[in-house]
Amino acid sequence: MAKGKENKTEALQNELIAAKLEGEKWKNEYYRVFADMENLRKVLAQERHDVIKYRVEGFVENLLPILNSFNAALANEPSDPVLKNYLIGFKYVYKQLVDVLDQEGVKHIEPKVNDMFDAATMQAQEAVDSELPKDTIIKVISNGYKLHDHLIAPALVVVSKGKQEEENNVEETKE
Repeated sequence: MAKGKENKTEALQNELIAAKLEGEKWKNEYYRVFADMENLRKVLAQERHDVIKYRVEGFVENLLPILNSFNAALANEPSDPVLKNYLIGFKYVYKQLVDVLDQEGVKHIEPKVNDMFDAATMQAQEAVDSELPKDTIIKVISNGYKLHDHLIAPALVVVSKGKQEEENNVEETKE
């Protein structure tokens, strides 16, 4: 009988060890799934935040031609007093539009003549010979726009190539 009890005890101990190993396996699986769910929850929360943050991006892209038209119209000062009165009204409407866009996170990129070219926010439409240092802005064609940290439209500019490179090439060939 002692031998039967030993076998039974040994069998029960083996079952207990197997049960503990099985329990550890499922406990690890639970922690892994729990961590995956937490990571997924964080990713979904970030995506939701981004969707809300950038919800107006397409709308703003559609408004850009209107903003650029306003800029062009407001850049010219009319001599007719009647047109000047209209211009005051247009400036008021334009300011309201810009204020609303500013509240939504839209920022103007307004480069100035003689500033240095910034490839992150500007696009050079043309490079011309000039006495100015290379990559100096010579002319601003249109402003750029950002929505929070997304570039919606780069500012379009004309930049300097620097002094004429042809003069350097001619001098090199004469030597």
